[in-house]
Amino acid sequence: MAYTPELDKQASATLRRMAWSLKSPMTKTLNAIIIKLPKLMKKEDVCKSCKDQSACNICGFNGNDAA
Repeated sequence: MAYTPELDKQASATLRRMAWSLKSPMTKTLNAIIIKLPKLMKKEDVCKSCKDQSACNICGFNGNDAA
């Protein structure tokens, strides 16, 4: 894993309950959320504000899906 984010209490509680519902570890649940999120956001806005074009080939906003 490249980065370990710290979650506030609300985000952690929400993620934990989502993971329980999915019968999945919190780490896998968070990963699934991040993989699905690009479908809910505007690619143009994200790409326009991107500060690192070196990962475009693996970025979910370019149609890349790890699933």
